[in-house]
Amino acid sequence: MKKYYESLVLFFFIALGVAGMDKGFAKSTQEIAREILQEASRRDDGFGDMTADVTMFLKYFGGEQYIRHLRVKNLEIEADGEKRLFAFSQPKDIKGTTILIFGHIHDEDEQWIYLPAFKRVKRISSANKSGAFVSSEFAYEDLTSIEVDKYQHNYLGDTVFDGRDCFKLELIPRYVNSGYSRQIAYIDKQDYQFRQVQFFDLAGALLKTLVLQDYQQYEQRYWRPALATMSNHQNNNVTVMQWDNIHLQTGLSSADFNRNAIKRFR
Repeated sequence: MKKYYESLVLFFFIALGVAGMDKGFAKSTQEIAREILQEASRRDDGFGDMTADVTMFLKYFGGEQYIRHLRVKNLEIEADGEKRLFAFSQPKDIKGTTILIFGHIHDEDEQWIYLPAFKRVKRISSANKSGAFVSSEFAYEDLTSIEVDKYQHNYLGDTVFDGRDCFKLELIPRYVNSGYSRQIAYIDKQDYQFRQVQFFDLAGALLKTLVLQDYQQYEQRYWRPALATMSNHQNNNVTVMQWDNIHLQTGLSSADFNRNAIKRFR
């Protein structure tokens, strides 16, 4: 009888080993999330540069509404994130205000702002990156691309958002002075584009929700949303960014993204 049980146990472990060879070891939720983010990043690699006109609608809970116009330029830096410029043209009280961002894959992002009234470029400290971007519901840290290594990530399962099958991921910022304890991202299973991101404050409460809509394809490969709506659940304000005249691969270079360019950007 003893030999029978020994044989049975041996058979069980052999069978388990074969099953493991066939299926491989189960991946952790962290590994799954990382692979999803890497695939999303891979699909956008090689876009080169981008220009766009943006109309920003600021809608406050009390009923006030304001419209701002700006020009955006974006440059992909091989193996080191992206550079971005945001320059406001209207209204008059903000005309000429320009923000320059160097987003890095591993290192801390760098940000500067040019205020025409003072005629000087000022560095935005890391402690202020959670602050509001020109009184909107977007923070300065929301303006940079999501880099895989700057977050701890966790796969929370599959879900449906706006009728589309999505991956649901938890992203916990690793960089210092973030205004968020975590983010919940909904990534489309078909095209790997972000459809919604929920932002939680440092106390763990839901702070804001970003919804990305009306994606259009450029250069037969790259997708960009025409609408980005950020809703603040704690003050009930909403900011909508409408993107128009989007063009990729226009020939921009690093010379278009320096502290001198920030003063003359149009």
